[in-house]
Amino acid sequence: MALCLANSLVARHGFEPYDQLVRYKWWFRHGYMSSTGNCFDIGDSTRKALCEFENRQKVFAQQHRIPLEGIDYLSDKQLLADFPIYCSSDGAAGNGVLMRLAPVPLIFYRNPEIAVGFSGISGRITHGDKKAFDACRYYGALIVAIMNNLDIDKDKLLSKEFYSSEMKKWLKNDPLDSEIENIAKGSFKKEKGYDAGIRGKGYVVNSLEAALWAFWSTRTFVEGALAAVNLGDDTDTTAAIYGQLASAYYGFRKLPSEWVNCVYSRRFIDCLCKWIDYERSQLHFNN
Repeated sequence: MALCLANSLVARHGFEPYDQLVRYKWWFRHGYMSSTGNCFDIGDSTRKALCEFENRQKVFAQQHRIPLEGIDYLSDKQLLADFPIYCSSDGAAGNGVLMRLAPVPLIFYRNPEIAVGFSGISGRITHGDKKAFDACRYYGALIVAIMNNLDIDKDKLLSKEFYSSEMKKWLKNDPLDSEIENIAKGSFKKEKGYDAGIRGKGYVVNSLEAALWAFWSTRTFVEGALAAVNLGDDTDTTAAIYGQLASAYYGFRKLPSEWVNCVYSRRFIDCLCKWIDYERSQLHFNN
């Protein structure tokens, strides 16, 4: 889904939630951007949201006399603005919302408020709970902070003071949910990790806390990835969430070559990353 999101940002030259949902639907139904050619391990919240999206597309196509075979390719700005993009129920707070996030802050980081806002919206279109929305905003803010200061110290980045003095400015007077704010203030800083209650489960609050614990408690990308996986439970998602923040912090050159060389379609992903950087360079924000 991260590749779907990245492709949307590049193909549409910006943030278009409708197109993101279309590409997630293609992944769900046709295996678009999947390493196996099929959708696998889709979360219940995501599946329900995409089914709801399909239903809304059919209704919207009838209302606006759009051929159903063309509904995935909307480009009219008014039609895109009129489409109801938030396809999730209010209580959906699965961790799948976080594991696809990174392309958004990587493109928009030069304007932190926009990057953080778009990070939240990117999650809300499939996960309607405020906790999911705010988990994306906070995690996006961490990546934004790193990208704007590549020499930032990890302890400073994860400190309560940095959250209060810097990140809160990017939330635009919309406070974080109390559980997410508790994490932002350091609830994950537990030396004993699993024995102290850190769990990499499917609930977005647990996953966020677990990924941050793995990042905070280790000194290298590899150590953190192994710590995330060895928590058990939803290991792949915890590691995927961890990897977005950790790779931004440590940098590509610090990733183990034996892991990088095993990545499926690495050349395609390398190319996509260059396009992301190009699209970022073309953005101009009004101060």
